[in-house]
Amino acid sequence: MKKITFVIPSRNNLEFLQLAYESIRRLGTVHEVLVLDDASTDGTAEWIKKLADPDLITYVNEGPERIGIVGMFDKGIEMARTDIIMAYHADMVAGPNLDENILKHLKKGTVVSATRVEPPLHPPGPEKITMNFHIGKECEAHNFDWDAFYDWAENVGLNDDKTTEGIFAPWCMYKEDFLAIGGHDELFAPQSKEDSDLFNRMQLAGYKFIQPWDALVYHFTSRGSRFNKHAGGAPGKNSEEWLGTTTKNMRNFIRKWGHSVRHDQYMKPIIPPKYDIGFIINQPNLQLIEALEPWCSTIYCDEQFTIGRYADYVEMEDTSYDLYEKFKPLDNEKQNGILIKIDGNTINQQDFNYIQNFAEIIANDKELGEGTFQLGNLQITIVHLKPIIIK
Repeated sequence: MKKITFVIPSRNNLEFLQLAYESIRRLGTVHEVLVLDDASTDGTAEWIKKLADPDLITYVNEGPERIGIVGMFDKGIEMARTDIIMAYHADMVAGPNLDENILKHLKKGTVVSATRVEPPLHPPGPEKITMNFHIGKECEAHNFDWDAFYDWAENVGLNDDKTTEGIFAPWCMYKEDFLAIGGHDELFAPQSKEDSDLFNRMQLAGYKFIQPWDALVYHFTSRGSRFNKHAGGAPGKNSEEWLGTTTKNMRNFIRKWGHSVRHDQYMKPIIPPKYDIGFIINQPNLQLIEALEPWCSTIYCDEQFTIGRYADYVEMEDTSYDLYEKFKPLDNEKQNGILIKIDGNTINQQDFNYIQNFAEIIANDKELGEGTFQLGNLQITIVHLKPIIIK
């Protein structure tokens, strides 16, 4: 069997990381495991030093600040010594024959994702299996029931014939295919929405997604940051750290792609076109600017607001985008493909819904072309519908 490098970033996840490592070593082939310790303070470094494993590769961020999974995954994949890599989370337990059942589908230009088995910490969905292999309800590593998981996986859980087109961690592909699309986008560092951005770019690159339902991992769910007790979270309880990064990076995702994260029932990306949109705003205020800014290329507003209060907004936004360049005076020459006039006194939630779903509105109305029309309280002028190319 071909060898895989399991790339595993970990920050204060030692009890889960130990399960992940042991489960990979239970597989029939001795694959390479690459652990990236992201400034952990829970004894991860000491545990790694005790392992006498020639097929274990390690990288340590001495800290004290974390790098995050964006930088750590890319660093690990670059370090990988095999042609095939798997992006693996520290809170995952490999099911029986995971490697064999992944590799039988893998070839150049494909991305193969294992099927997740998860406790009911998130809503159930058709892309995963909801089961809890813990003694009690704590959903912690020390309660994990190996025998129950393996017995179920070998006798009940496996579906040899079923495949879908899901894409999520853990995902496996050829290293050169990952490097060809440039890895993760640093815009989403340290974490949150980096995977959705990556999956969009994989799809645009033409890669085929395969999810075999006989390739199973037990996923404790979101223990890296969202439910990480060292970051203030707990099973089912969001950490403040995660709330901050997910809010910031959802806004960055919208700025980049022109829409929020979208996918089908199996998590395959849905990518509407992004258009060059300019908002012409009368009677702006900071609350309105905050709601609208990520959804456009340019904001035209009155001079007093442009040279004054918008700076307060720009300074509070955590993004690498140059938002100062986004604001223009009302009388500035308009060069956007689509112009939307907005009145701060009349805009309502329905108007904002139109803005959020504008690409679908255009796609569903085949008669729309150049010209001006009214949509709710919005006056829309289409100059051209040439989409923006996203990389």
